[in-house]
Amino acid sequence: MTTAYRPVPGRVATPADIDVMVDTMTTAFFHDPLWGPAFPDAAQRAMQAGAMWRLFVTSALRYPWTFVTQNVEATAVWIPPSGIELTPEEGGDLENLLVQVAGSEVAKAILKIYDQLEAALPSEPCFYLTLLGTHARHRGKGLGMGLLAESLTRIDTLGAPAYLESSNPANITRYESVGFTARDEITMDTGHVVTTMWRPAR
Repeated sequence: MTTAYRPVPGRVATPADIDVMVDTMTTAFFHDPLWGPAFPDAAQRAMQAGAMWRLFVTSALRYPWTFVTQNVEATAVWIPPSGIELTPEEGGDLENLLVQVAGSEVAKAILKIYDQLEAALPSEPCFYLTLLGTHARHRGKGLGMGLLAESLTRIDTLGAPAYLESSNPANITRYESVGFTARDEITMDTGHVVTTMWRPAR
């Protein structure tokens, strides 16, 4: 794999990492062009978004494909081929959770985002990068992309393709540097465009 990012050693996340992973994701996506405005009350955003990220990272631990750097400065959450992001029970609980922490209007808008993302998922089996984040205190060190590069080497040994959604246009060239290419665009109700990206099996 040719990449501008040096692979950063990662380990499989454990339940003991959940609190730090939630903190990492909360800071990583606080100002994200899609997920920041999804929680419009900035004073409550960390609490509201954190509750949502907790559900997703906790659920993903049932697969051995969530990786963290040594001290959880960065986290990469993968769903393996034939896996699903949330169990049916968790999917049913998501709306109630969002209503409880952020209100019905915010919940409705976020559920629509997830519906649109799910509708765009490839039919071909692949590894799905649902979340990649670096804690705000550790940005600029190459940890997130390094962890991504390292996890892609594991996927390459299995000869499997990979898929992700880029909610931030600034990240597209970074993903291209590790072998992803733009696949499609999803226009959200807000007008924000999410770019889906594909990396063929190696």
